[in-house]
Amino acid sequence: MLAVLCPGQGSQKPGFLTPWLDLPDAEARLHSWSELAGVDLVHLGTTADADEIRDTARTQPLLVAAALLAAEHLPMRQVAVTAGHSVGELGAAALVGALPAEAAITLAGVRGREMAAACALEPTGMAAVLGGDPDEVTAAISAHGLHAANRNGKGQVVAAGALDGLEKLAAEPPERVRVVRLQVAGAFHTPYMAPAEAALATVAAGITPSDPDRILLSNLDGTAVDNGRELLERLVRQVTAPVRWDLCMATLTSLGVTGVIELPPAGTLAGLVKRELAGAGAPEIVTLKTPDDLPAARELIARHGTTAGGPVNENSPLTSRDNTDAGEASS
Repeated sequence: MLAVLCPGQGSQKPGFLTPWLDLPDAEARLHSWSELAGVDLVHLGTTADADEIRDTARTQPLLVAAALLAAEHLPMRQVAVTAGHSVGELGAAALVGALPAEAAITLAGVRGREMAAACALEPTGMAAVLGGDPDEVTAAISAHGLHAANRNGKGQVVAAGALDGLEKLAAEPPERVRVVRLQVAGAFHTPYMAPAEAALATVAAGITPSDPDRILLSNLDGTAVDNGRELLERLVRQVTAPVRWDLCMATLTSLGVTGVIELPPAGTLAGLVKRELAGAGAPEIVTLKTPDDLPAARELIARHGTTAGGPVNENSPLTSRDNTDAGEASS
């Protein structure tokens, strides 16, 4: 069984989309999506510098667009499981036919703008808490009035909240713990993002989702969601709720996933999976960074892919563009 993963904010790198624009129709697709997202995705993916693509309002639609652009060149009907980290889950929702690609891009644009606006309301931040006993780490985070915003697996929890709380945590960490401040605009996935959640809910109310045609894992609790309306509600709720990537990886194990592909900008989630699911039975992993990696990704799908996970929705804008010929580009 094979899973495709969509990365979240923090995985972007300057120029990472440049080689993808050499594929037919890729630049036109990005220009079209730019109008929906309210940002220039071509510029952001090719010539923008690190500071510009660190901006939450720009980064979030860029990441969703990158994942969808790459997925158009894979035989996605043979992929049984998808999951995305934070904003990446919008891309994953499109991959399983729950949202049109255009709706996912639109929601990512709104999500990014509104989360950036919420960050500006008061000074907050995030810090990676590395190592230590998990119970002691979460207790320390709570003791300083902070939130465990991301649980990314063994030895990695992200604390979020007021800056003075983060400073105190860094000054008085639990034993065998290292605290690293993250270069982000604010406390994502905490109650500080409530205004952004409300704004996203308003836009989402005008979207009619479909039921996923394959397995999609929710960041809220790592479970598979098979109802489109529930999935959309979870995507909205996710703005203020912790990202439980640890539970998503546990579900990958319980499902018996044997192959994993991370879509661009690939690397971060593959690293987490490699560390968490190491040892006997660890899945084969392909990081899809450039079009040069497409043959390896297709070969992995050929060996581990399946049409399990429910009937395929032939009207999905992504599954209907399935291309198994390495030389054929999507329309």
